[in-house]
Amino acid sequence: MIGLLAVGIGLLLILIMLIDAFETIVLPRRVTRRLRLSRQFIRLTWCGWAGIARRLPTAEDPEGASLRDRFLSIYGPLVLLLLVAVWACGLVFSFALVFWGLQPRLPAAVGNPTFGTLLYLSGETFFTLGYGDVAPLDTPSRIVAVLEVANGFTFLALIIGYLPVIYQGFSRREVNITMLDARAGSPPSATELLRRMAASQDHQVLEQFLLEWERWAAEVLESHLSYPVLSFFRSQHEHVSWLAAMTMILDTCSLLMVGVESAGGVLPSRQARFTFAMVRHAIGDLSQILYTKPRTMTPQRLTPADLHRLRTLLAEVGLELRDGAEAEHWLAEVRSLYEPYVDALGEHLLFALPSWLPTNGADDWQTTAWEWEPAQLPPLNRTDLAGMERRSV
Repeated sequence: MIGLLAVGIGLLLILIMLIDAFETIVLPRRVTRRLRLSRQFIRLTWCGWAGIARRLPTAEDPEGASLRDRFLSIYGPLVLLLLVAVWACGLVFSFALVFWGLQPRLPAAVGNPTFGTLLYLSGETFFTLGYGDVAPLDTPSRIVAVLEVANGFTFLALIIGYLPVIYQGFSRREVNITMLDARAGSPPSATELLRRMAASQDHQVLEQFLLEWERWAAEVLESHLSYPVLSFFRSQHEHVSWLAAMTMILDTCSLLMVGVESAGGVLPSRQARFTFAMVRHAIGDLSQILYTKPRTMTPQRLTPADLHRLRTLLAEVGLELRDGAEAEHWLAEVRSLYEPYVDALGEHLLFALPSWLPTNGADDWQTTAWEWEPAQLPPLNRTDLAGMERRSV
């Protein structure tokens, strides 16, 4: 009776491990069921890791990174490896439990099989070591051993294919984020993005930029829903993150939807609506996956004084944000669609949200480990531009 119970429990644990690995590695869609091994493992380990990180100093070192940021950057790759180890150890233990219930006949030199011996048998079988010093001699146990070998090979193949996919998704996400440095500052802000885009006097440049970020948000949504652990992978530069990038794009789209005019006409708001919808969709679904309930922001990211300063900064480059009570009410309504979500995600993942206003600091590209003073591009006048155009023709 005890043997049958052990076999039943072992088979149930094997099924749980295989289903969890299948949903995490193979299944390309969102799994909303809360009782999942990998999800509970990540939640428990992240609570401990984030708790330690909150006690670490946030002062930046000469390389622009803090001890907290460096500590948090380890978690994503580490939990990925730990999760693989949990699946492997769980399968080895579960098959050992099945062997123990079957009480297999082993070579005479081994003697009476203890659970430790059967755990060793399961381990060498799963990892296909093939020592042969402990091997089952009866038919039922041999069948279980063959099944465990098949599981071991399949598990190894899936892991070999899984890790490159994760890092490809991370690399695709980071390309656009890195490009924000010269376009929106470090850290990025909606005001600085519009100020720098205003210099081109070409609305199609901004429209194409928003289109690219709409596609980027769709790719992030697809990859992070399939592999939620990517949400914990932090960017290579400390002043930006995928959440900060999404927040900045939502801020920019909010201003454009309210109405921003320049000497060349109204800046594109139609594409801003499409991009806003896509990025907000990504934020909402990721909030659901990570179980971060939206909450009211305190204090507000955009105070009346900040809004006045924002208008002044835009006016300096010839941009005018629509004014009046109706416009401010509309802006507040649009902000309420995403700020509670990004605030909850930022608190959970320990990401700093970007400000609406530029920080007046140097961009990341302007400084290096050997260069403390920010490098500046030489200004071009109209004569220089005309000469460059002639040479290019």
